[in-house]
Amino acid sequence: MDDQASQQQKNEQEMRDIIEEARCILPGLQAVFGFQTIAVFNERFTDLQTYAQVCHLVGLCLLVVAMGMLMTPAVYKRAQYGHATSRMVRTSRKSIRGALMPLAVGLSLDMLTVMSLATDSLALSIAAAVASLLLFVGLWYLIPRSDPIQVTEPRS
Repeated sequence: MDDQASQQQKNEQEMRDIIEEARCILPGLQAVFGFQTIAVFNERFTDLQTYAQVCHLVGLCLLVVAMGMLMTPAVYKRAQYGHATSRMVRTSRKSIRGALMPLAVGLSLDMLTVMSLATDSLALSIAAAVASLLLFVGLWYLIPRSDPIQVTEPRS
């Protein structure tokens, strides 16, 4: 019984941590989403090449996906009446980590859009987008994986 109670406490603490992590990321993402949404109403948006407009809209859609994934842990816990399970913790971890990829691609596509408007050079725009994506992948995926301490996720 103590093992079950101890696991429940670990799950509750882990879910609090996960939800707090999402709360740290979400406001910035919502601000970026707001600016991206407003951009299509700007008269200069029509000056963009079609590829840049499409990249912007795809990036906007990817930010919506990232927001949904970031909100999933809190909604999941609420749907279970606040009772955290090991499955919930695993799913929520994957949701938070997974949200970073559509966020990275969406922001990189936005970089392509901005550079396209600023420089009128497709090659420079693509280079800036690829550099942005590599930066995000490096900071969010590669650096954490290079940490010598590898903690395994609980099985139960």
